[in-house]
Amino acid sequence: MTQEQALRARQRLLERLPVTGEILRGSLIERRVFRHKSNCEKCASGEGHPLNVLTVTYPGGRTRQFSLRAELVPQVRRWLENYKNLKEALEEICELNHHLLRREEEHPENGARKRR
Repeated sequence: MTQEQALRARQRLLERLPVTGEILRGSLIERRVFRHKSNCEKCASGEGHPLNVLTVTYPGGRTRQFSLRAELVPQVRRWLENYKNLKEALEEICELNHHLLRREEEHPENGARKRR
């Protein structure tokens, strides 16, 4: 890949980036909770109550969980997908930049080849 091709590919990726605050890092999981009320048929049958939870892990292994109302789940899914797409695009841009740096090493500005 030439330097010009790498620059064009990087520009295309930049133009595709979602420019939005609607991003979210974490994992969406469904848990079952049992309230153990004697009059609850779902708990008594072992079915339990579904609960959607956003789990986020922080440096040092600390984890936070956020219980979500059912109507928020589609929005959370979109925000998680936006985060995933943004992260993938950033990784591709970094790889292109690594390629550009390697090209700079091979062809320094002063015209002399770098010795190895």
